Amino acid sequence: MITIGTRVSITVLREKPVGLFLDAENLGEILLPRREMPKEWAIGALVDVFIYLDSEDRLVATLKQPRAIPGQFAKLACIAITPVGAFLDWGLPKDLLVPFREQKTRMEVGKKYLVKVLVDEESRRIVATTRIARHIDLTPAEFEPGQEVELTVYGKTPMGYKAIVNNTHTGLIFANEVFQELAQGEKLKGWIAALRGDGKIDLSLQPPGRERVDDLEKQIMGELVARGGFWALTDKSPAEEIYEELGVSKRTFKQTLGALLKKRLVTQTETGIRLN
Repeated sequence: MITIGTRVSITVLREKPVGLFLDAENLGEILLPRREMPKEWAIGALVDVFIYLDSEDRLVATLKQPRAIPGQFAKLACIAITPVGAFLDWGLPKDLLVPFREQKTRMEVGKKYLVKVLVDEESRRIVATTRIARHIDLTPAEFEPGQEVELTVYGKTPMGYKAIVNNTHTGLIFANEVFQELAQGEKLKGWIAALRGDGKIDLSLQPPGRERVDDLEKQIMGELVARGGFWALTDKSPAEEIYEELGVSKRTFKQTLGALLKKRLVTQTETGIRLN
């Protein structure tokens, strides 16, 4: 079944002066406006479109891809305030409405806000909300430790950064695992570090276990070769320096360096590590 707010490949039925009419199956025929028509098309051929409601609440198709679709989070710029709410630029001809009831604080033109995009059940309109907590899945997560996930940063606490995991649950990236400032709305690749008994999720910005160590071993060995066999970096170097050089935590570096020392591939001195 085709639904509003999805991207689908549907059939071209006919051409009219206003554009192409497409077969959206259960939604009926919808218009792809002439200004949106692809350079190449044919009756009976498929065209890949995003379906939404235009400014007059009519079903319409577009070739463009919005910056976020229903179910996703994104940081978007407010471009207008009207009597019905704020409008955000999401990359489509019709701007994205955030009704006043969906604004945690009143929006201001020119500022960017982290929102969740959703379909309003009553009006069928695609809207957005800044009331993030209402749209977080509180059921037990079915992730696995070590699983790669997509993260969206949405807050900072003394313990670290709160992030939305795969557009559903939330987790925490601990401060000692982060060596750069993360911005609200920033999207990152991450991994599930642990699933706690209280339902909370620990996150990491680095791949887990053996995979992480293997990749870092190759990186360190490559750097040593490139530097002529010596690198002025040790397990006593500041964490910030290690992150700047390798993009990993000091703990991960020490773990990997220990593996290289055990394999007798390198030697560590007070001033650095040397290729054997």
